[in-house]
Amino acid sequence: MKPEDFELLRSLVEERSGLVLTKEKLYLLESRLIPLARKRGMAGLDKLIREIRTRREESLLTAVTEAMTTNESSFFRDIKPFENFRKFVLPKLVEGHAAGRAIRIWSAACSTGQEPYSIAICLREEAAKLGGHRFEIVATDLSVEVLEKAKVGMYSQFEIQRGLPIQILMKYFKQVDEMWQVDASIRAMVKFRKLNLLQEFSSLGRFDVVFCRNVLIYFGKATKKLVFDRLRRIMLTDGFLFLGGAETVLGITDAFCRVDGYRGVYQMLSEIKPSWPSTSGTKENLAAQAPGP
Repeated sequence: MKPEDFELLRSLVEERSGLVLTKEKLYLLESRLIPLARKRGMAGLDKLIREIRTRREESLLTAVTEAMTTNESSFFRDIKPFENFRKFVLPKLVEGHAAGRAIRIWSAACSTGQEPYSIAICLREEAAKLGGHRFEIVATDLSVEVLEKAKVGMYSQFEIQRGLPIQILMKYFKQVDEMWQVDASIRAMVKFRKLNLLQEFSSLGRFDVVFCRNVLIYFGKATKKLVFDRLRRIMLTDGFLFLGGAETVLGITDAFCRVDGYRGVYQMLSEIKPSWPSTSGTKENLAAQAPGP
């Protein structure tokens, strides 16, 4: 690929999604965009680049951007955040909120839906301890294609096997031929919306919990700071922010600080409490038998 062609694609993807591509990711451009070119009836990547350069057709620019965004996801990914959510965050939220107001949770960059459905299952499993509180789960992604898959909630055997305890599978999924579909009652707990994190998202309202995991790691520092600033404005002061295990706020923003003993869990700096005792648990804890709502 010519240097000027790489620069065209790199700048396009960063401008529209925040994803930073280095020359080491050239293979990624080719492996994802060549199939896109063929799908749109183009002979190859050169033709695709010429179309981008000359026509700037919005549907093509969107397709290129969505093809390059990482849609890696799994149920209860990295398990520990969901343990922290169940054992530490949920009790704190229930303790501090009146029963009349819904506790709102946002799954940002939700990909094909495994994260918001994992959150919904956690809420269902903990229902007996939630004292009748109402919850709203909003899940967003910039890709229309992955959102459509997420809404249907249909997953392959391979997707199901990644992180999902057998007890949870049998309790909240039904088999449809060779696929598995999330139970309708769980799907109904999640509202999916198209949203680009580079755009203003105050229209989503205020949130008690934000899961923004394993997405900012792909952004440049300036973009990370922009997103953190916007997150601060839409989060309630006693809310919780979940980041990925490899992500941090250090050197980027002073609006959030890690909750001691809970890796990946943050609060507004002014709201940080003294150290809390650490949680412990394994994947099997998610299969605890708790009554439904």
